[in-house]
Amino acid sequence: MDAAANASHHDSAHIVPESLEIEGFPDEGPDIVAPDDERAKEHFIPVTRFALMDRLTMPNAWPGGQATAARRFFAYLDYWRHQRYGAKLLDLEQTYEPFSPDSDLLLTRSFTNEELDDMQGRMVEGIRQILTQANYRPIDPSSVAEILTKDSHYGLDLHVDFSLFEEVLIFYRGASTRKDQKRTLRKFMRKEEFDVPIFQRLFLLFKLKPLEQRVREIMASEKISHKEAERMAQKQRAHLPAAVIPGNIYMKLFKNIPRSDIEMVFPNTEVRYRMMDKIMLSGGGIAGLGGPVVGAITKFGALANPFVAIPVMIGVGGAVFRGAMNFVNKRNKYMVVMAQNLYFHSLADNRGVMIKLIDRAAEEDVKEEMLLYSVLAKEQANRRDLDAIDVAIEQYLKSTFGIDVDFDLEDALDRLMADGLVTEDANGDLHTLPPQVACEHIDAMWDVLLDELPDYDPHEGMEMDVDKLRAENGLRQTQAFEA
Repeated sequence: MDAAANASHHDSAHIVPESLEIEGFPDEGPDIVAPDDERAKEHFIPVTRFALMDRLTMPNAWPGGQATAARRFFAYLDYWRHQRYGAKLLDLEQTYEPFSPDSDLLLTRSFTNEELDDMQGRMVEGIRQILTQANYRPIDPSSVAEILTKDSHYGLDLHVDFSLFEEVLIFYRGASTRKDQKRTLRKFMRKEEFDVPIFQRLFLLFKLKPLEQRVREIMASEKISHKEAERMAQKQRAHLPAAVIPGNIYMKLFKNIPRSDIEMVFPNTEVRYRMMDKIMLSGGGIAGLGGPVVGAITKFGALANPFVAIPVMIGVGGAVFRGAMNFVNKRNKYMVVMAQNLYFHSLADNRGVMIKLIDRAAEEDVKEEMLLYSVLAKEQANRRDLDAIDVAIEQYLKSTFGIDVDFDLEDALDRLMADGLVTEDANGDLHTLPPQVACEHIDAMWDVLLDELPDYDPHEGMEMDVDKLRAENGLRQTQAFEA
């Protein structure tokens, strides 16, 4: 590449948890279901690092036969970046252990509430940073609530009560479309192709509020007694699976989820009657019987004949029954689709999500760094040139791979400078190590790697004695069995 040549409405239950208030990184608003041409471009580069490396290290792409050294440097950089993220993963795994719903290991340490609060904060913030580095974008829960207030694709009124959650993170990556087919009257019941907007990747993290905390919130907002508030809180939790308990942090990663089906990934999605369903079930369905029934009712009023009343009542009951069955059938169809989505579109849960996200974050970093290095190592550049270089890289990706992205140049430059591969002088000139020298530089950093590893000695919690250890893990096994 040559930089010079390539110059809502939602109800009170839809409370947005504080964990979604991300400073300096705007949440996605209502445009999460907008057409692609109306959406902001993503940082995500939908090309593998291997394909990118092949293109960037073609023999004619580097002067003086440096292509081989450049390829070796990119391989070194790949290993180095994954190793650095591996250290972050070890720290996250240790912090996550008290909150993991899947662990089959003994918990040997006990923690105070203050320690757990601190660990929870570090855990959520760590995941948020990894998601950002993996080029995921956050979704504002109020946007989800706005989608749910509209008629869903299944003709149902869907509701997610965000007030139950102490922590909620919703992120996506790769908003695109896929082709689907359906039969339409316009085509005389022949199949017609249409586009379905999807999220190629959708991430969800949630943690329930402790029951007593939710009870106090209800008491304050509804001005009712503790007993009544507890009854309301228990009713709200009735839509949650029994396996979901307040002490755990749950993480889910999905693939190819339709944007309009985002509510399916939540554990407490409630299918409610729409207004029309209520009208039908409360007697409005009588109108569907038409004129003959009205005439029969008139005769019934005039003659008070029980033999006339019986078929009339049967007709009324049939109309109400058909309305109820229509709702049940739509709900069942929705539940089947939801089960298929959660089964066939699920990629990972909990600790497995962390491992996948760490790998993807490292891959996105490496792709960005290879692209920027390929420009800076070939020509002299100044900080004033960065905007032109950014545009050049975006044009290169579009002309080479047909992808339209918002390249995150500043983030890539910060990492290259932090590792000493690029330096800046007082005039703003950027100096980049040549490929062979860059290889030797990473080799030298690798030699002192073990000396600079962070200290993983636990500074929180206390080792439990044998009796408490048995009691705590016995309780945990009981909870897992009951779930």
